[in-house]
Amino acid sequence: MYDSSDLRKGLKITIDGEPYIITDFQFSKPGKGQALYRCKLKNMITGFTMDRTYRSGDKFEPANLEEVRMQYLYKDGEGYHFMDLKTYEQVSISTEQLGEAVKFLKENMEVDVLFFQGNPIDITLPNFVELEVVESPPGEKGNTATGATKPATLETGYELQVPLFINEGDVLKIDTRTGEYIERVKK
Repeated sequence: MYDSSDLRKGLKITIDGEPYIITDFQFSKPGKGQALYRCKLKNMITGFTMDRTYRSGDKFEPANLEEVRMQYLYKDGEGYHFMDLKTYEQVSISTEQLGEAVKFLKENMEVDVLFFQGNPIDITLPNFVELEVVESPPGEKGNTATGATKPATLETGYELQVPLFINEGDVLKIDTRTGEYIERVKK
């Protein structure tokens, strides 16, 4: 069990039988009375966010979560399919559950799948992925001293702004946390 003094950003707890993650946290100690812990909580299954205030001495149950290393196989009408690398069992995760992660998923990529009570609810991508540029207009010559950029579409369908020297067929290193271009990968 967690105590209210254990609360912090990123902590995963169970409320009403569902897993929540603390996305924002503030501690305040008024002159009189108990300390207050203001938390912004996000439901890890539905994505619903709520604000709650707790007092010192409140108890919390840790979320019963398990992380399993899996390989992304393919996408179909049911969702995205992943295979456990040890047992070869497969699970399907819906597009809604994955959210922004679908922009960076490549076949055969290894990810960590988060399970709650035996059901997959989320994935953790590697911090960086390498994706090929499939469409990008040619860069315009001229005033490039300002760090000019142009749009590019990657093999997963993700669109982002890249420097003018990037061409179709180039492989780029992308930060999955921010979705930003990092560098061009040498072949």
